[in-house]
Amino acid sequence: MKLTFEYFFPALRPWVVNLVNVWPAYIIKPQFAAWEVLHILSLVLLGGAAILMNLRLIGAGITDEPPSVVYRNLRRWQDVGVIGIVVSGILIGMANAERLYDSTAFVVKMLALVAGVILTYGASRPVARDEGAVGPGARLSLLVGGALFVLAIGVFVTGALINVGLFHVLTAAALLVLAVTRGRLRWIYLAGLLALIAVQSFITHAMIQPDDLARLDPVNKTFFVLFSVWIFGAAAVQLFARRADGDTAGPLAKAIGYATILVWITGAAAGRWIAFA
Repeated sequence: MKLTFEYFFPALRPWVVNLVNVWPAYIIKPQFAAWEVLHILSLVLLGGAAILMNLRLIGAGITDEPPSVVYRNLRRWQDVGVIGIVVSGILIGMANAERLYDSTAFVVKMLALVAGVILTYGASRPVARDEGAVGPGARLSLLVGGALFVLAIGVFVTGALINVGLFHVLTAAALLVLAVTRGRLRWIYLAGLLALIAVQSFITHAMIQPDDLARLDPVNKTFFVLFSVWIFGAAAVQLFARRADGDTAGPLAKAIGYATILVWITGAAAGRWIAFA
């Protein structure tokens, strides 16, 4: 079963097919590449602001400033990024509506977008503004946004031809955890990562032929699970670690930081795979 908007809303196909003929889609389509560049730049702006703000919640990044100052300095850039991806996304989406209508990756991207907005505006920003204090509204936003994030990952996992894109998200998570861990834990974590990479590379390049997908697929899935356990295990340890510089962010605030960064990366990764499925 292919989870697409066509699967959930089959009656909309005539309307979707006709969108390319609706203003301004027929103007956008010949200039599709330029608008896509705007979409990507908006995503970069949003991603950069989200990473900096949420790294501070996790206890890394711009630690010389309190979270509230980082929030005040970055919130407008986040707003511009969100507006940019939504507006440019609608325009290029209208010009390519039928392709998106049949794309599982687009479903993942939309779920991640909604989850990202909820986590950013409902959880991450209020927590940063309140110096790491997690109020009831932020908890609810984490619950709702987190559920949508998990749903997006679930669709990503089950999507034929696109599930390999989850390695983008996993790589980002691996680098994120590496950046925020400190001391002996960082070296243990890095050694484990390198060992897993070495073993996977040896098996998938030396022991199994590159075109033997029947054997490669289960091996890669197994290593995906192993990497996930190792990465998120290290992240769990870091959640409860108290940094020597006196950072007081609690585990829930850090979890919000992790989730908000990774949900936007998931959306970007899904967008990368729209051309495939």
